[in-house]
Amino acid sequence: MTPYRIEIPEHELDDLRRRLAATRWPERETPDDWSQGVPLAYVKDVCAYWLNEYDWRRREGWLNEFPQFMTNIDGLDFHVLHIRSPHADALPMVMTHGWPGSVIEFSKVIGPLTDPGAHGGDNKDAFHLVLPTLPGFGFSGKPTAPGWSIEHIGRAWGQLMARLGYERYVAQGGDWGAAVTSAIGLSETKHCAGIHVNMPILSPSESVMQDLTDFEQDALAGHQYYWDWDSGYSKEQSTRPQTVGYGLVDSPVGQMAWILEKFWSWTDSDGHPENVLTRDELLDNIMMYWLPAAAASSARLYWESFSLIGQPQKPITMPAGASIFPHEIFRASRRWVEERYTNLVHFNILEKGGHFAAFEQPEAFVDEVRTCFRNMR
Repeated sequence: MTPYRIEIPEHELDDLRRRLAATRWPERETPDDWSQGVPLAYVKDVCAYWLNEYDWRRREGWLNEFPQFMTNIDGLDFHVLHIRSPHADALPMVMTHGWPGSVIEFSKVIGPLTDPGAHGGDNKDAFHLVLPTLPGFGFSGKPTAPGWSIEHIGRAWGQLMARLGYERYVAQGGDWGAAVTSAIGLSETKHCAGIHVNMPILSPSESVMQDLTDFEQDALAGHQYYWDWDSGYSKEQSTRPQTVGYGLVDSPVGQMAWILEKFWSWTDSDGHPENVLTRDELLDNIMMYWLPAAAASSARLYWESFSLIGQPQKPITMPAGASIFPHEIFRASRRWVEERYTNLVHFNILEKGGHFAAFEQPEAFVDEVRTCFRNMR
């Protein structure tokens, strides 16, 4: 394991500013809403802020406050933040982000999870945190050959935790992180004591699709809306990630709009992402794609594994928890979750929050994680 610091050369930031200033703009959308994508006026406003006011060095400095390293697993380098709790008996936990997120999503929960007493909690709930970046995302390496599926990543995280000396640990994730965490629940049964997901990966069978409750009917309607109106990105990234990458890697405004639109659609934000996240936070996350030119390489995870979504899933028998946030893409009822996560020890439907739960609602997220794993220590 090689110690690592993020030190972006100034000439790369100068290049970003040059590209922002030279943006070639399309005409505005025809309706006065977000139905055709991110409105031109908002994108121009964010672009001007990114160019003239945003400070990457602030977030870079924050990231470099934490111990981080590069480690090679199966021929690929992985960027990992490893934040040990000041409490020696803390429970090790590997947390995995998704798309279009990054480790930035966890920025507000690191302190409360590693040092609960300093944040109004009980130190008995402390965790040692391991935050790896997915292959092709952020500052991790980019695969040069097919094969980095969610199952492969799950096994890699098992190797990672062993290298860190953690014989017993738990795992958590949302979005692709939930898929990887579920894969850990299948393959790492010797050392992983339990998992928690905030977007269960499942495909309900006919046996649990009878006599649908109001919640289940609403969840299915939301699922259908996603496939009809909100999934174009996934079709492109799962079939032609290389093609979409050319434009996004070359244009910072293109990359920004591609991601911002999902933060509008998937956050519980009353119609605008900046109602729950600051502009700096949104741009901090976008920079984790722009700086390493990760648009195509991150999209390849869809090419590798998106076809598995909606297919019958292997049951997971280890202790598991699921937290369902109301503005999640795919919501699930308890009986749907129990069909796949057969040893469900924690289930809760929250009143507020969306797809980026740790980022949007950090206090609720922390409480869910603590509650889920309290009996697995």
